Amino acid sequence: MTGRRYYIATLAAWQRHAARFANSHWLALNGDAVSGDLYIGTGRELADRTSAERANPTSGELPGAARILVLIEADEGVHLSLDDDSEFEALPHPLAPKSISESAQTVLGAHGVAPGATMFEATEIISRSHPLLRHRVF
Repeated sequence: MTGRRYYIATLAAWQRHAARFANSHWLALNGDAVSGDLYIGTGRELADRTSAERANPTSGELPGAARILVLIEADEGVHLSLDDDSEFEALPHPLAPKSISESAQTVLGAHGVAPGATMFEATEIISRSHPLLRHRVF
């Protein structure tokens, strides 16, 4: 059985674990995303980012140290291993009445997420840039 969780991670960390995910979608949170270079990852990109989309294709490559917001669908074992990886910050469940951490708000703030926002509010704002990151229940 798979579950979905949101994380803030680095692109390199995501690439190390990506083969174990049932599905994942991500959005770059680096400063370039604000200045016009919007990197969006959907599905199961290859390690060389050949199927990652960029809103500005003339810009350079996204570095592995770039921070990303990622929605990961995987089994419980994968999520437990990500909890142990220091490069992944697990975010609260979108339906939990808990604000996101200050560190998460700092990087999400560049995309319009206000201080004290819940994860549900953050996903609604982020989904303007990447609709597949919106929280939904099937």
